[in-house]
Amino acid sequence: MRAQFVLQEIWIGLRRNMTMTISLVITVAIAMALFGTGLLLRNQVDASKSYWYDKIEVSIFLCAKTSSNDSCQKQDVTPEQRDALKTQLEKMPQVSSVQYENKQQAFARFKDRFAGSPGFVQSTREGDIPDSFRVKLKKPDEYKAVAQAMLGQKGVDTVINEQEILKKFFRILNGLQVAALLIALIQVVAAVLLVGNTVRLSAFNRRRETGIMRLVGASNTYIQMPFILEGAIAGLMGGLIASILLVFSKMFLIDRLAKDLQIVSKLGWDNVILVIILSICFGVLLCALASFLTLRRYLRI
Repeated sequence: MRAQFVLQEIWIGLRRNMTMTISLVITVAIAMALFGTGLLLRNQVDASKSYWYDKIEVSIFLCAKTSSNDSCQKQDVTPEQRDALKTQLEKMPQVSSVQYENKQQAFARFKDRFAGSPGFVQSTREGDIPDSFRVKLKKPDEYKAVAQAMLGQKGVDTVINEQEILKKFFRILNGLQVAALLIALIQVVAAVLLVGNTVRLSAFNRRRETGIMRLVGASNTYIQMPFILEGAIAGLMGGLIASILLVFSKMFLIDRLAKDLQIVSKLGWDNVILVIILSICFGVLLCALASFLTLRRYLRI
């Protein structure tokens, strides 16, 4: 097979169907960008879970004069109650470590954690966050046993499991991932249909050349190759555009998410490069396969 002939046929096909080719490239680019974004979100969720679940703590907030819990009776926890609670926690088999945090320490940690949101910090005063015990569990799933033991104890206002907060956040990210992949699936279907229409139109425009090639004994592979490569090139161009969109997605969606919410571990560029390579390969294979399946019908005529 002469490479010059194949390249010439590819150029003729792309030039004759320029409008449909451009539409195909844009559709593939959007589909692959959404597909890649869904993969990036999945990687972000997995990385964040691995990072944060090892750092999960149970916060046991103690009674204060500002507590809304009726059992606190608008009074601060007494030193005796605080010491008794700490002793009880340290004896529990589910507990790995117990750290007491007073109002001043809690406010300092709050300011450090939300340093990127000055308005939020300014609206909070020292003393608004009550004393608490920060409890590290041996197994995060054993939260309920600690909560049941602490709730109702004298001096305890409320018990908060950070795992539940993170689960809600990760549920939102999973929802975004599913939405991106569903839209990508719709775009993939549109791309396959566009590939089929483009190949049909190209085959119709070159039906005389195809007929002559059959008469002189050209093989099906020889006839099919220019059409398949047309689809593959369109898929490659769409994948390259999608790679640019994925870089922007990483910079302006994933990184901003990590910065603003401050509870997400940062996704590395190695993950982005891997997703870009996967998206480009998928786009090329998708268009090439759709071209091949469409041509099978025409080669039977």
